[in-house]
Formats: sequence, C-alpha cells, structure tokens
Amino acid sequence: MVSKLGKSYLHGGTALPILWDIDLSLDPGDMVAVVGASGVGKSTFLQLLGTLDLPTSGSIRFNGEELTTMSPSRLAEFRNRQIGFVFQFHHLLPDFTALENVMMPALIQRIATDRARRMARDILGRVGLSHRLTHRPSELSGGEQQRVALARAMVLEPSLLLADEPTGNLDRSTGEAIHQLFLDLNRECGSTLLVVTHNPDLAAIMPQRLRMIDGGRLVRESNASSEPHASSEPHAAVGAPDLVSSLDAGDAGDAGAAS
Repeated sequence: MVSKLGKSYLHGGTALPILWDIDLSLDPGDMVAVVGASGVGKSTFLQLLGTLDLPTSGSIRFNGEELTTMSPSRLAEFRNRQIGFVFQFHHLLPDFTALENVMMPALIQRIATDRARRMARDILGRVGLSHRLTHRPSELSGGEQQRVALARAMVLEPSLLLADEPTGNLDRSTGEAIHQLFLDLNRECGSTLLVVTHNPDLAAIMPQRLRMIDGGRLVRESNASSEPHASSEPHAAVGAPDLVSSLDAGDAGDAGAAS
C-alpha cells in the first residue's frame, strides 16, 4: 500500500517536486498498466515502488511492513526476494548463458547451486526457451533476450513484478507474444503485475489501467476491452482533486534475431 507518496529532487538549491500525495493499493494477483505522457513521473514511481529509490515523503507498506525505514541491507534482501524487474533493455550479463543469468537471483539468495539450476531450467521452459539454455545473450534474438529477462525476474516467484516499457525495443509481433507471456505467468504464479508503458496494445489487455498526469496524479481509466480478472481493482487516489503459443512466431520476426 502506498500512502501520500512524494518525490522531489534538488536543482540549483531548490526542491523540484516530481510526485506528490500518491495513494495506491494493490491486491495479490492484480494486473495494472500505468500510462501517461513522457516526463510525468511514471518511471520514477516504478523505481520508488521497487525500492530502487527512496521517496521524499510518504509510506510504502508491504504485508504491513514499512519499506521506507528498512536498513539498506534489509531492503536489498527484500527487493531480491519479493520484487522482480523487467526493463526496456534486458540487462543480461553478456558473458553468462541464459541459464546462468536466470540462476543469479537464486544464487544471491544463497540457494544451493543444483536447486537454483533446476529453478532456472523450469522457468526458462515455461517461457519457451528450453532449447536456449546454453546460449549467451549475443546469440539470442531480441525477443528471446527479453524472455530470459522475464524468466530471471520470475525465477523466485516474487510477490510483485514491475515492468518499465518491457516491449519498447521489440517489433510488434514479438511484443505481443511477450505481452501474452506476462499474462500467462501472472495467472500461473499469482504475482501482482504493474507495467509502465506507452504501448496502447499492452495497456489495452491489462485488466486495470491508471493514467498518470502532471504532478504524478493517478486517474483510473475504464478498460472495457480487457478480459475479466478475479482480483479486485486497484484503489488509486491522488491529491485533493481526484483522484506461450505465439512466442516462437513472434521471435521469428524480430529484426535483431541472431543465428
């Protein structure tokens, strides 16, 4: 639960507010898209939710535990175990195979190597990459790289998956396959999914959609085209006024495919 969240940066000795008084409540299994113009604070908001940055004001509570007052070491442990990240660029380690990249979060958690390897094999199989375990990122297509990044984010089955423009570098058909993969893994694992995107196709298939406007205000938008979802809608209020069947076909069309 996010309450009265605010973030400002110092510029020339003056505080420049980016976000203020954001309230948001997410239930387990929710799938939410956050849309809005560039520069309104969407990525900043995602970084705060993911504890990659600390807010200037407000509260972020997870299962009753306040995250903003955790020590750096405790926060890092929490982030690694409870939150998965997928970004526009895959950020895979170039000298490691797909399997080794996906094993990393488990190894950081001091999970035994054999078990970490089994976990990584399983999730890579679920994203359709059982045949690519020993390939390095440079030997994968753009869609395959992003699928490895998604597998890495999901290997520990985190409670919260955060994605920032996850298909921004992919062609349309590959992007649509990745979109469907997000939904499939959400159903299988029950993770809460929050995606920041400019992609109208991705936003349209998400059961809930929030629009961020200047000042970081979040306004709920109707999304009649999305499929039904069992979870309740996220509660968004800000400030006083308002509040894997197609994967291989998609990758085949990726202009960045490698042999």
